[in-house]
Amino acid sequence: MKKYHVYGIGNALVDMEFTVDPEWLIKMNVEKGVMTLVDEDRQHQLLGELDAFKAKRFCGGSAANTIIAVAQYGGRSFYSCKVAGDEVGDFYFENLLNEGVQTNLKSKRSEGITGKCMVLITPDADRTMNTYLGISEGLSTNEIVEKEIIDSEYLYLEGYLCSSPTGKEAAIKAREIAERAGVKTSLTLSDVAMVRFFREGLTDMLGKKVDMLFCNEDEAKAWVESDNFEDVLKKLKEVAHSYSITRGPRGAVVYDGYKGDWHTVKAPEVHALDTTGAGDLYAGTFLYAMTHGINFEAAGNLACMASSRLVTQYGARLLKDQIQELKLQEM
Repeated sequence: MKKYHVYGIGNALVDMEFTVDPEWLIKMNVEKGVMTLVDEDRQHQLLGELDAFKAKRFCGGSAANTIIAVAQYGGRSFYSCKVAGDEVGDFYFENLLNEGVQTNLKSKRSEGITGKCMVLITPDADRTMNTYLGISEGLSTNEIVEKEIIDSEYLYLEGYLCSSPTGKEAAIKAREIAERAGVKTSLTLSDVAMVRFFREGLTDMLGKKVDMLFCNEDEAKAWVESDNFEDVLKKLKEVAHSYSITRGPRGAVVYDGYKGDWHTVKAPEVHALDTTGAGDLYAGTFLYAMTHGINFEAAGNLACMASSRLVTQYGARLLKDQIQELKLQEM
């Protein structure tokens, strides 16, 4: 038996969530619905305009949310990332441990500023992110723990890493370690902006083929450069043995490359308040299911149930009790 079900690598960001009007985004020249990388001055400027609001703070980053979800279900997970030796970094490290995730952060941390992500929620439940990576931009091969990758069932890579040369290098090295050791590989495209502007980096991270690809419909269409969904279903097989495409209220389409089967999974009808982290939770749920003998169709069903539950509340994660309730319901 492997020590870990899933080993993840990604940006370590303390998420700060605000509720804003679309007009505020226009006024501040913030592109709605995507993740935009900003420098420290720009983030301070935006935060200065939000002084009247109280932000919820939690340990985040896309892959972190996924890896935490695996642990909440009862899986064993490890997360490689980079935070500074500041108060925010301490908060991040303690939050990971409290969620039951093992990490490379137990060693001495460098001086600097821990990354932060402003999550801006509009009344239509859309989420817009402005991210200052801080020290996380320097994530490199130094943060990889090779023996823990080898002792994992799955490696999970965050597509956002393609925006950093050293982060991309770390992701590629981790994938190569996993492939040599027979560890299954998985990757999320993360965001349409990553597909648009960092396609070459994502291609390098994917290598010849990953075992499992996660993406939403917009990301999938952008990747294959087609609005024809049938084309999308066919062409994604060129970069992944299996994949899952989330489609918001319409659920998801899952391709089981081991059996050559497609499954359409419906999502429960809910009133969405905040879509932040829905894709991350979906991936975490799916990875937990795959590493616990659950078939693809059932994995997609549980993942859709979890994500649908998440969007009815604010924040990027469900509580552990909510996760366990879903798990029992599915069983």
